[in-house]
Amino acid sequence: MPEAAAAPDWLREGFKHLWLPYTQMQTAPTPLPVVRAEGAKLFLADGTVLVDGIASWWTQAHGYNHPHIRAAVAAQLEKLPHVMLGGLANEPAMVLATRLAKLAPGDLDHVFFCESGSVSVEVAMKMAIQYWINRGIRGRTRFVSFRHGYHGDTMACMSVCDPDEGMHGHFKGYLPEQIVVPLPRDAAGEAAFAALLAQRGGEIAGIIVEPLVQGAGGMKFHEPASLSFLRRVSEAQGHLLILDEIMTGFGRLGTMFASEQAGIVPDIMTLSKALSGGTLPLSAAIARRHVFGAFLSDRPDTALMHGPTYMGNPLACAAANASLDLFEREPRLQQVAAIEAHLRERLAPCRALKGVVDVRVKGAIGVVELDRAGEGVWLRPHFLERGVWVRPFGNIVYLAPPFVVSQDELAQLTGAIVDVLQIWSRERA
Repeated sequence: MPEAAAAPDWLREGFKHLWLPYTQMQTAPTPLPVVRAEGAKLFLADGTVLVDGIASWWTQAHGYNHPHIRAAVAAQLEKLPHVMLGGLANEPAMVLATRLAKLAPGDLDHVFFCESGSVSVEVAMKMAIQYWINRGIRGRTRFVSFRHGYHGDTMACMSVCDPDEGMHGHFKGYLPEQIVVPLPRDAAGEAAFAALLAQRGGEIAGIIVEPLVQGAGGMKFHEPASLSFLRRVSEAQGHLLILDEIMTGFGRLGTMFASEQAGIVPDIMTLSKALSGGTLPLSAAIARRHVFGAFLSDRPDTALMHGPTYMGNPLACAAANASLDLFEREPRLQQVAAIEAHLRERLAPCRALKGVVDVRVKGAIGVVELDRAGEGVWLRPHFLERGVWVRPFGNIVYLAPPFVVSQDELAQLTGAIVDVLQIWSRERA
């Protein structure tokens, strides 16, 4: 939206009162007023159209406002917008739990619904700690997580994020102290990690990792072999493995779940973002049978005492069921493969630019890593001038578009990144 254009009244008045995410409100520019979205496009109040390169934080697998999802939510709204899941049931939640249990790898077949990704991670961590308590084993209260990891912004989640390079340094001393180590990527790293688990095994409740791509911690990639090792060593030493598939799940990396590329089954898996097709808040923590079984007894105190108010919301579950329909009948994974090929080819010229450290692509994620952080303030207006919505963070410029993005739209996105970074590279020389 051009700077000179008058903002709508609702934006001018609301901006006085709304607290935005990850934003210094003292210096924040007025956000862009989106009035409609369709496919991979955002329509602003003044008529400007932007191609969305990050799919609203990676949620829009099928694009905005997909008619099948919209129709499913509208039909559910006519019947039952919400009912509590405590002692009552609704069909969309039960159907979705069944479908997820069949879709998830191995015997991941017990589904606990939440509203946000962070809460699903909190629930997974709570499951892991109580799993040991219910088995009569005390003292296992710490988690092993990894440098560059990110698992959410709530308190327990912050404790397993990277404590030095993440966003949560202010809370050091308040957060539980976890065991945060480099991700093992070679034989020496594997040996050190196995030794750590053996030495501190009695205090470890679980190991948590984002499979193949560590997202908000810097879009760091690792190979399936690293996941395979984590599964082997955790099983060998009796530790629970939690895979945070909130960003990587539902096709983003070319398979429905990233764990499939390593051929492993975690003990607990968390899902969100594209779960509902980017339509309504929904997340899940899915446990294997042996984890679920540790909570079964005649004693009430072994139950998992957690219950988000809107868990299993019928509208959100109806959207998720419709999203799964689309994965079944439309060529989403083939679209991801086509996006990957395009990103590899069209972002490659950035490698020759001064100030570019790396260009990497995995599935429908393309990353250009710069040699300095904080360039987003300069870069974003230049992207807007080229009709694209790209939101760099740290030293990362990345694309993670809706899977239904057209070749022309994708070319507009990659062309804008190459063009803008060429200018940026010349100006910084």
